[in-house]
Amino acid sequence: MRTLLIKNAALVVTMDDERRRIPGGGLFVRDNVIEAVGPSDTLPQTADRVIDAHNRLILPGLVNTHHHLYQTLTRAVPAAQDAVLFKWLKTLYPIWANMDSEAVYVSAQLGLAELALSGCTTAADHLYIYPNDVTIDDEIRAARELGVRFHASRGSMSRGESQGGLPPDRVVEDEAFILKDTRRAIETYHEAAPYGMVRIVVAPCSPFSVTEDLMREATVLARAYGVHLHTHLAETKDEEAFCLATSGKRPVSYAESLGWLGDDVWFAHGVHIDSDEIQRMAETHTGVAHCPGSNMRLASGIAPVREYLDTGVPVGLAVDGSASNDSSHLLGEARLAMLLQRVMGNPAGLSAEEALWIATRGGAEVLGRDDIGQLEPGKAADFIALRLDTLGYAGGAVHDPLAATVFCQPQNVDLSVINGRIIVEDGQLATVDLPPLIERHNAIAQKLVRGEA
Repeated sequence: MRTLLIKNAALVVTMDDERRRIPGGGLFVRDNVIEAVGPSDTLPQTADRVIDAHNRLILPGLVNTHHHLYQTLTRAVPAAQDAVLFKWLKTLYPIWANMDSEAVYVSAQLGLAELALSGCTTAADHLYIYPNDVTIDDEIRAARELGVRFHASRGSMSRGESQGGLPPDRVVEDEAFILKDTRRAIETYHEAAPYGMVRIVVAPCSPFSVTEDLMREATVLARAYGVHLHTHLAETKDEEAFCLATSGKRPVSYAESLGWLGDDVWFAHGVHIDSDEIQRMAETHTGVAHCPGSNMRLASGIAPVREYLDTGVPVGLAVDGSASNDSSHLLGEARLAMLLQRVMGNPAGLSAEEALWIATRGGAEVLGRDDIGQLEPGKAADFIALRLDTLGYAGGAVHDPLAATVFCQPQNVDLSVINGRIIVEDGQLATVDLPPLIERHNAIAQKLVRGEA
């Protein structure tokens, strides 16, 4: 058995049910599970590896609840820089249609590396476009090599322009094949046991890109296997209008009519939701992935996170697609979440601790996991350390180290441990050589956007 001791941290923030903060604390890990958390002098004093975390803040690993990793290839594409969602999608669909297996694998590695350095230890990704030889396996391979805990959402689009949908017909799939391949992914990769590193999610893309039949069949498939369901919902006013025009229902009512409410469901965005819909989501324990950066970037609006939390809707944090955010920094996203809830005039709209709570415990709840998101005996050994003696934290960390991580300039982590394995040490990623990865990624991105792929 391998053991790991972290000791003498300036502060350990547990995010447990008591929300304990432990000055001078640490934790003891055996294999991939936390065995003890507390003041350093109460922990075992020896281990196979001992790390002195002096002048560092320890947090549970952050949980990213919605992403599109392949979009790292199309960041800041000029034609899509100043577009709302539907125009942005129609600009980028033809570019994404030229992706191949290598493009998806390399972009997943790069996006996950950026997430890991920002403090993310569990990432949910929504891959919904499968051109050429692309499969969900490409992303899973990348996540396994990097060492990140991964929820692979086998997304899909089946409703092309000829059927009244938004995507071009050439990027949609046959629904029978979608269901067959999703079943294959679940049977091949899903790890339902505690501490599972890969879990599969059934994830038709959105109301404007799949049929009602596929949405219904997705619920049957997911619930037969006991896996979660995920889709985009209520992101923009355009989507709301689409739902009303095609079904006569608002987005949440439309989703409910298809069986898409429950504690095994979470939606991405949930921006244009009224109080009745929020109440219904709370009653059914349906979750939402809050994507502040993307919603700002595409002028989609401000999600009612304060009302979600006050009503009892599970809320997780997400960076969303790397071409609708152009960043994959999850700690930076926590800062945006906090600030955005204050824009409407309430300076206490979301506190720093609440922003970190939704980035840890909230994300774990949304993904249906009780084994991550907090530092407590019996939980997965997923945690991060941030140096407090950095330029960006100067004058802040001395007053309130936890608040500094959200109020001050977002930093990269000094240490990241995932499933008991050190993934980042001294601020450097230990599992992937970044310079050649960046070089290969940029070459693929250039060819793709030029139409040469």
